[in-house]
Amino acid sequence: MNKFKENINILIFVLFSSVIVCDDGDIISKVATSGANWLKLETDARAVGMGGAYTAMGSGISGVPYNPASIAFVDKQEGFLSHTNYVAGISYSVLGYSQNLNQSGTDYFGVHLFSLDSGSMDVTIDDANNQSGTGETFKFTGICVRGTYARRLTDRLRIGVTGKYIREQIYTTFMHTYAFDIGSNFNTGLYGFVFGMSISNIGPEGKYQGEGLTDYSVDDEGNYELSTEPFPLPMILRLGVTNELIGPDSEVMQSDDHKLLLAVDAINPIDYTLYGTLGMEYSWNEMIYGRMGYRMGHDTAKWSLGLGFRVKGDGYKIGLDYAYVNYDVLDFTHQFGLNFEF
Repeated sequence: MNKFKENINILIFVLFSSVIVCDDGDIISKVATSGANWLKLETDARAVGMGGAYTAMGSGISGVPYNPASIAFVDKQEGFLSHTNYVAGISYSVLGYSQNLNQSGTDYFGVHLFSLDSGSMDVTIDDANNQSGTGETFKFTGICVRGTYARRLTDRLRIGVTGKYIREQIYTTFMHTYAFDIGSNFNTGLYGFVFGMSISNIGPEGKYQGEGLTDYSVDDEGNYELSTEPFPLPMILRLGVTNELIGPDSEVMQSDDHKLLLAVDAINPIDYTLYGTLGMEYSWNEMIYGRMGYRMGHDTAKWSLGLGFRVKGDGYKIGLDYAYVNYDVLDFTHQFGLNFEF
C-alpha cells in the first residue's frame, strides 16, 4: 500500500508539472522579446542570498513568485515585508500575507503585493538634436497583485496556482493585463531529495496605451486607439531540487544544532537562454543563517551572499534577512526582508 501511494504521488507530480508544457510546446522553446520584464525581479532576500535557487524550498508567502505551492508550508499565519534598492535608482517593495485555511492543513491562501518605482526623471524634448528640459518630471511604476491558492494533496505533494493583475505606467502611457502561475512541490522520500516546478506569467499579451503614444492601432471591433503592438509577458519555467545535507531530517549527516541546505535550479525564460542557479544555506539552532549563491549563464548577476536571524517566542517567530548581489557592470544591490509567523 505504501509503495502504491508513493507511485501515485510521483504520477500526480509529473502530470501537474507537465500540463502546461504539453499544452503548448513553444512555452519552453520559444525565445522572443517580452515586456514587463520587472516581473523577473527577485523579491525575497533569503532567495536572493541563495542565488535564486528557490523553486523547491517551500518557503511560505515569500516564495510565491518562485513557486505558488510554497504557501502550502505555512503553519498558521505568516506575514512578509521586503525592500530592495536596485540599480540606477530603482527600488521595489513587497508586502505579503498567507494563512492555513483549515485545521487539517490541506488548504492555503495568500496575497502578495509588489510595487516598483524608478524615481523621478526629467521630461526632455529633442529639438534640432538638442535635448532641453520642460520642467516636468515623470517616473516608471509597476505593480503586481497576486492571489494564491495552494493545496496539500498528500504528505509529500503540494500544488499551487496564482492569479495576478499587472500594471505598469510611463508618464502618460500605461499597460495592464493579468496572468497566472502554476507550481508544485514533491518530497520524494528518497535520500532527502525535494523537487519543485513552476511556470510563471501565463497569460495574454499586453500593449501600451495612452496619450503619450503617436501611433494608432485598430482593436477587434474596428475602433482606432492610441496603442502599441501587443507583446508577450516574460514567461518562465523553473525546475528545482533541494536536499538537507546536514540537519535533524538529513539522510546524509544528522545534527540537532546545525543545518546545511543545498538547492539547484534550472531556469528557462521565454526571452533568454536557459541558465542555472546554485544556493547553500547554513543555520545554527535555527537562529543564525549564512547563505551564498551563484548564477551560471546569467547575463548580469553572478554571485550573492546573505545573512539571516530568527527569534522564536510563545506562538510567534520573527525573521530578518539581508542579501548582497553583485551585478557586475551594473553595480551591486542590497535587499532586506522581514518575516513573521504567528
